[in-house]
Amino acid sequence: MPVAPIRPVIDEYFGNKITDPYRWMEKPSNPELDQYLKGQGDYTRTTLDGLPRRKELLKHIVSLDTDAPSPSGRVERLVGDKYLYLKSLPGQQTPSLFLRKGLLGTETLLVDPSHFNTSTQRYSISYFVPSPDDNYIAYAIAANGSEKPTLHILNLVTRQDLPETIDRMDWEYARPEWHPDGHSFFYTRMRQLAADAPATEYQKKKQVFRHVLNTDPATDQFILGFGASPAVAINEADTPIILTLTHTPSPYILARIKHGDAIEETVYRAPLDAISQPNVPWQKIYDRSDLIRQVVIHEDWLYLMTSKEAPRFKIIRTRLSHPDLAHAQTILAPSEAVLDAMSPALDGLYISQMRGGLDQTLRVTWDGSPKPERIQAPNVPACFVAGTNHLLPGAFITSAAWTGNGLVYLYEPATGRFTDTGFAPKHPVEAKAGLESHEVLARAKDGTMVPLSIVYKRGLKLNGKNPTLLTGYGSYGRIAYPYFNPLTVAWFDRGGVYAVAHVRGGGENGQEWHTAGQKLNKPNTWNDFIACAEYLIGKGYTASRYLAGEGTSAGGIMIGRAITERPDLFKAAIINVGMLDAVRFETTANGVPNIQEFGTATDSLGFRGLYQMSAVHHVKDGTRYPAVLLTTGINDRRVEPWQSAKMAARLQAASTSGKPILLRVDSRSGHGAGLGREQEQAKLADTYAFLLDQLTGRPD
Repeated sequence: MPVAPIRPVIDEYFGNKITDPYRWMEKPSNPELDQYLKGQGDYTRTTLDGLPRRKELLKHIVSLDTDAPSPSGRVERLVGDKYLYLKSLPGQQTPSLFLRKGLLGTETLLVDPSHFNTSTQRYSISYFVPSPDDNYIAYAIAANGSEKPTLHILNLVTRQDLPETIDRMDWEYARPEWHPDGHSFFYTRMRQLAADAPATEYQKKKQVFRHVLNTDPATDQFILGFGASPAVAINEADTPIILTLTHTPSPYILARIKHGDAIEETVYRAPLDAISQPNVPWQKIYDRSDLIRQVVIHEDWLYLMTSKEAPRFKIIRTRLSHPDLAHAQTILAPSEAVLDAMSPALDGLYISQMRGGLDQTLRVTWDGSPKPERIQAPNVPACFVAGTNHLLPGAFITSAAWTGNGLVYLYEPATGRFTDTGFAPKHPVEAKAGLESHEVLARAKDGTMVPLSIVYKRGLKLNGKNPTLLTGYGSYGRIAYPYFNPLTVAWFDRGGVYAVAHVRGGGENGQEWHTAGQKLNKPNTWNDFIACAEYLIGKGYTASRYLAGEGTSAGGIMIGRAITERPDLFKAAIINVGMLDAVRFETTANGVPNIQEFGTATDSLGFRGLYQMSAVHHVKDGTRYPAVLLTTGINDRRVEPWQSAKMAARLQAASTSGKPILLRVDSRSGHGAGLGREQEQAKLADTYAFLLDQLTGRPD
């Protein structure tokens, strides 16, 4: 196993001297880092392949995947009883795009991303957006999980792509928005930068253009961007996004200004017919101080979901032509339930909320009557809105559970009927898996009660000897919803317990839950996780010698600080593409927009918060750390591979437990998007083999 050379660099932040032994890893175009990653990856590959359970686990996981019906991805319902969706064909690595006429009709293949593959690049579909007349589809593809999408346009009449393509599409926040004419669209694009440009420039000064079909994108009209209009305040780290109103005749167009990764946005309005003029008369409708997280437009009404004076959110409405938030009508008052999303249909506004850990669906009619109707799918305790079309009545309603995959229903409001669409068929293993789940509360060190979901096979003995994987996230106000992956049966069949800690920083209890795990409050995130681990031990589900923790991406903060704070509590840890050097994160391409969520090291309070959450700075020499499997993808632009490399090197140098510290490197992936089927199977087999090797071996 290669050993990372130590070349200390000392930085001083507000009187605090911080030593970074591996700063050399951050250098761009870094052959030394490439060699180190390859060496670590090769060593890890050999180690994992040699684990006694790895081969049988992979065989089991592949059989579960082969036996499964191919569930569809996001489904778009079109006028004329047509459906657009992503679906994996047998043996196919990434999903293709299909069109179906009628729920029981024959499906037609529209886009197979494998046709773009080369010997070194495997493509996947990032997203697709149909035109308002359903004659065209704008779809984006990206290679090897790079999240660098190139936009293509498919003519649904001829089934041929138009000749033009558009690269450097925004890969995180914006999708194309079709003009009501159906022959042009607006899109947000990254700048063309020099090869040696600083990484921090990558997501700055994005621009909005309008593209007319069958024309050269080089001639596309510039619409909006940093410094473009004195009427629109756009910071260089903001993302401008055009929102069109194709579903209803309207004289207006909206501009959303997304402030990094902050949930709250600023929105402007302008006349649609003035959008091509030199000085577009933009008018601000609301600012981020209004705490609005989502907007839906119906006719001349703005429906707004806000946390202002409503920490679990409420829905208000005001006129688009004469917006007046101070006197807006309350459509759905705040309650104990946490509102999560709105989706418009012809018959009303469909709303997803969470109450007591369960998803619920409501509908409010467009007449403004604040009388929400509960929409409940048959034979399930929880369901959520999976999609609507503003031109059609009803909605896709999906049932949700930890113990089985949800069905996708088409709800028809005129009759109240639910029709199983078949877009998410039941997996044959589900009935045999014999799983049950429980929602409990764990008491954190400050007395806060933290929701915890626990899943296991029926008949589990609470003898403290069950291999247990505790996972969590806790950032951006995101909610961890009930979800079932049939491949995880390979874990349950080997006696495993799976638990999800709904820690602060997430959104399970509303906006206050989010801010309670943000910036200087971030220690609550890993303290909540620790409390959930202690609950599982205290109730007999497991013991420290059988317990593993897991975190992914921003969840790397949570698991990284949990094992550095309480290395005795866990026998093993999985850190997937984790944010582990928080102090240096804002020097990366994705670090700039994340200042909104985590803070900046350029001010004293921001530095203090970042240092608290930076796992690599809390690794102590001579400590008995648990076994750790870190994973990274070479094409990751959200969390650069050097973040995982630094943590692996630091743990390998510091730990005295003798337990393995492994760095798994995938040369054909990024942050996780666009993984091929075989890649997913192999990664899960590696994870379970590593965990079972650590958790079911002889006790220390």
